Amino acid sequence: MARPSLLRGCKDRAIPLQSFHMKQVYLDTFGCQMNVADTDRMELVLFHSGYQRTLEKEDADLILVNTCSIREKAEQKTFSLFGGLKPLKMANPDLILGLTGCLGQQEGEKLLKRMPYLDFVIGPDQVEGIAQAVDRVRNTGKTFVWTGFDQEKVYSIPELSLSKSPGPSAFVNIIKGCDKFCTFCVVPFTRGREKSREPEELFEEIRHLVNHGAKEIILLGQNVNSYGKRGLKKPVPFHELLYGIAEIPGVQRLRFTTSHPNDFTRDTIRAYRDLDILMNHLHLPVQSGNNQMLKAMRRDHTIEEYLDLLAELKSEVPGISLSTDIIVGFPGETDEAFGDTLKIMEEVGYSSSFMFAYSPRPGTPANELSDSVPEETKKRRLQEIIALQSRQTKQQGQSFIGKNVEVLIEGRSSKPGYVYKGRNPQYWNVNIQGGEGILQAGETVTVLVKQVSGHSLNGTTSHRRAAGPSRAGRLSDRRGRPREAGPGRGAQRAPLVDG
Repeated sequence: MARPSLLRGCKDRAIPLQSFHMKQVYLDTFGCQMNVADTDRMELVLFHSGYQRTLEKEDADLILVNTCSIREKAEQKTFSLFGGLKPLKMANPDLILGLTGCLGQQEGEKLLKRMPYLDFVIGPDQVEGIAQAVDRVRNTGKTFVWTGFDQEKVYSIPELSLSKSPGPSAFVNIIKGCDKFCTFCVVPFTRGREKSREPEELFEEIRHLVNHGAKEIILLGQNVNSYGKRGLKKPVPFHELLYGIAEIPGVQRLRFTTSHPNDFTRDTIRAYRDLDILMNHLHLPVQSGNNQMLKAMRRDHTIEEYLDLLAELKSEVPGISLSTDIIVGFPGETDEAFGDTLKIMEEVGYSSSFMFAYSPRPGTPANELSDSVPEETKKRRLQEIIALQSRQTKQQGQSFIGKNVEVLIEGRSSKPGYVYKGRNPQYWNVNIQGGEGILQAGETVTVLVKQVSGHSLNGTTSHRRAAGPSRAGRLSDRRGRPREAGPGRGAQRAPLVDG
């Protein structure tokens, strides 16, 4: 049966560019890819208000720090950064300092009291109003806090501006908020309840991004699999969105993050099987290998159900690469429970993991529990899973040596002796020798892997391949390849950890 098209009636549109005398904005980001995408949105909005990005804090007229509150360590890094910014503000009273993101939503007025040199604090739901926030400070000279959630709010699409190239890989937010309420997580309290964007709006944005240079689209959400359940005029399941995106001419690669096991359907598994553009990697957080811990975390699935899902996925997509999130030291975690986490890491064979020692977060149910695991035990367990993951990553990386991989070039490599960098379908970083003065960002090339370093492959290329994924190339990449995935730009991959 023919699948009905979701693209019908979708049109591209352009926003005219005006000329401005450009001021300088310095942007810094902590946290997940959602925060990275939010920062990109703020940059575009500010561009239309006469700001261009600078990499030097000392040159900035405006400094914005987009914050994270998922871990205590992220908060500490934020406060440390602002401590370093205070002398700049004291030396230049006209400099505007703004704090945005999840920490702003969580702490609000407390931040102005702690850092009185701050000019404003806004939450994640207000990032598209960043220009108004800056203007308010310039016009009034008064500090303020702007937070809260608007469930009726319709996303604007500053990404449709013709002013800036999106680059070879582009983020697209498809859903905001989260309804899962895991006991350890602040996201439902800092980003609100789930609300999906209309598919026509998403298609319009993707069409624009592709028309202006994007080759790879990365769909973002706290739980992308929940797409379509809340906020749409007419329900559209996540897998139908994937098929709809596949109909858009020019999309060469498609990825998504993050997924929740409870919402990962058989239809999505079949989409992996059917769609050539859907890259063969998946980030699927497990958090713990112990059922008692999963129940205490309110994950609402068992390890057995998680493994059954992966077995079905691997049967349909041989060689699919996998990454995960893991928390150690959650209240009540025994040595036996921790041992179960080691077991599932060995059984699944993740190529990378985002690993954390548990830290209580204000307002979460777990914050009411006794933080019963000693800090030294948390540190020891964290180092143990880091060591295990590092061994697995090294082993899997070595399996690429002597093999050809398809790489989407993202730009110039910073590694000495290499010219370009990019990623293969399994989301490994690839540094490339050869092709000097020939290759361009956005091209797909075949690279012979000769070395592996951490989570990077190093190799050579002598030719480009035709644009777009071939079925044969995609399947050959799957056969016998190591498992790997990663949450994307701006994220840390094993052995880099937070906690």
